[in-house]
Amino acid sequence: MPHGDTRPAALSATELLTAYAVGTMSPVEVLDDVRAVVEAREPTLNAFWVHDLDAARQAARASEQRWRDHRPRGPLDGVPVTVKENLGRAGVPMPAGNAGVTPTVPRRSSPAVERLDEAGAVLLGSTVMPDWGMLSSGVSSLHGITRSPWDPSLTTGGSSSGAGAAAAAGYGPLHVGTDIGGSIRLPGTWLGLTTLKPSAGRVPLDMPYLGRAAGPLTRSAADAALLLSVLSRPDARDWTSLAPQRLSATVTDLDPTSLRVGLLLDAGCGSPVEPAVREAVERAAEVFASAGAVVEPLAPFMQPGWLADLDRFWRVRSLVDLDALDDAARSRVLPFVRRWVEAACAVDGRTVMRDYASTMAIQQATVAATAPYDLVLSPVAPMSAFPAEWPMPWGDGDAAMSHIGFTAPFNLSGQPAGTTNAGFTPDGRTIGVQIAGRRFDDEGVLRALHWFERHRSTDLTPRWPIHS
Repeated sequence: MPHGDTRPAALSATELLTAYAVGTMSPVEVLDDVRAVVEAREPTLNAFWVHDLDAARQAARASEQRWRDHRPRGPLDGVPVTVKENLGRAGVPMPAGNAGVTPTVPRRSSPAVERLDEAGAVLLGSTVMPDWGMLSSGVSSLHGITRSPWDPSLTTGGSSSGAGAAAAAGYGPLHVGTDIGGSIRLPGTWLGLTTLKPSAGRVPLDMPYLGRAAGPLTRSAADAALLLSVLSRPDARDWTSLAPQRLSATVTDLDPTSLRVGLLLDAGCGSPVEPAVREAVERAAEVFASAGAVVEPLAPFMQPGWLADLDRFWRVRSLVDLDALDDAARSRVLPFVRRWVEAACAVDGRTVMRDYASTMAIQQATVAATAPYDLVLSPVAPMSAFPAEWPMPWGDGDAAMSHIGFTAPFNLSGQPAGTTNAGFTPDGRTIGVQIAGRRFDDEGVLRALHWFERHRSTDLTPRWPIHS
């Protein structure tokens, strides 16, 4: 069996599809190698809520025959994928990462899952998340702790924790997460991944909510573009979705000399940026500038009060979920999450409406501040990866949402924002750069991510921890 970067589990989706087409590799061979990685690493990483590798092998065998017959089912035929547990699959319980919840069992799969099935992807299973998705780590009352493939003592980030672990570890090349304040991009920075939170409405959801998006966690921008082209196909269940647009499955060239780039190093709120994180983002900006892009400092546009109001608004939302549980079920919710939610018990309706108004202010300020720029470069989070056992970057205390001042604004404004690796801390932890674009310009962000992947120092390209 191949090892290193040439083994099947380490290959990109675009590489796999090329190999399938010319007959140098089969979906069964790939699935067997991915299975070896999963079986070796899953006891430590804890990325899956449910998986069925026997069923996946049957699907790979059917795909293998389709390729032999030169009749692939779709653009992802035979490519291994995972989906986050809150992206429903028909007949698969959805506990929202929470031991206190009685899982719902959907009768129909979510739009993302249906698009993957139509494209011929080989679905390995559903990946884990923390309680109600309201943590930026892999700590869950139901699942336990999800750990980084780079170093099991470190966090994956969250709430797409299992998706991030699966992507970095080589559980296939394509993984779908969700993001309401950073939940795709935070695993991106702390695991070295290339990710994209798409434009609001770009990927149809069956449970849309203000700021919520589903999108790719991958190891390359080319794979993210391929996956987005499938996920973005229309579905009537999402009344907030954008008008149908056929996105390219490949990434086109970028001319940096035509770009005006904003460099945002101070969010204006939240935790201070660690020096190593700031330096990595500054170096990324220098790569664009040296290629001819106009790079300008972007003044902070967030206000501390807005971020605090957004945090309180989310607490009240989760309080409704907590109140729906009986006492026994409530006691099973992760204590950190329960304390975070119960802090909102005294919030009244007027305050909630003021908090909602703050979310509108964030939308307006983000669009206005970034409108002059084709792209905005910034940190993803102010800090580098923290211990896996910590529910939040500061441990078990309540510091609200002080780490999402760079990410949450683009959820609320609906702008596309992605990540790719831009550096390492002195002790080797990955540091991502966030690249955000104008509203609806997902392809522009993907082009920028792809261009940066090819022009960053080769020392900044992760050597993925894919082994069994």
